[in-house]
Amino acid sequence: MSAGVSSLSLLWVVLFIGAIACLPWLARRWQRGRGAPALSAGGAGARVLSSLTIGPQQRVVTMETGSAEERVVLVLGVTAQAITCLHVLPAASFAGAVAAARTEPSLD
Repeated sequence: MSAGVSSLSLLWVVLFIGAIACLPWLARRWQRGRGAPALSAGGAGARVLSSLTIGPQQRVVTMETGSAEERVVLVLGVTAQAITCLHVLPAASFAGAVAAARTEPSLD
């Protein structure tokens, strides 16, 4: 009887440790599953185009967002306390400005 009880206790301990080991994986999967439909439902995704560090906790981030027909480029000021929208550009005009800047001769 003692061997049966100890093996049952060992089985419960192994199952408990296995469940704890699976929790991070389940949490990531659950978060990914909840976040993906929100982005794909409207067809709008966001992607970071560039990031420039200004200070220890300050950045200027350029990102593209919006639906396929209404893509916009946001220039954001990011600090530890806040995110501020500095400028909004239509994506088409931003692409033209980048292409023009790349063809200009450098000042070096």
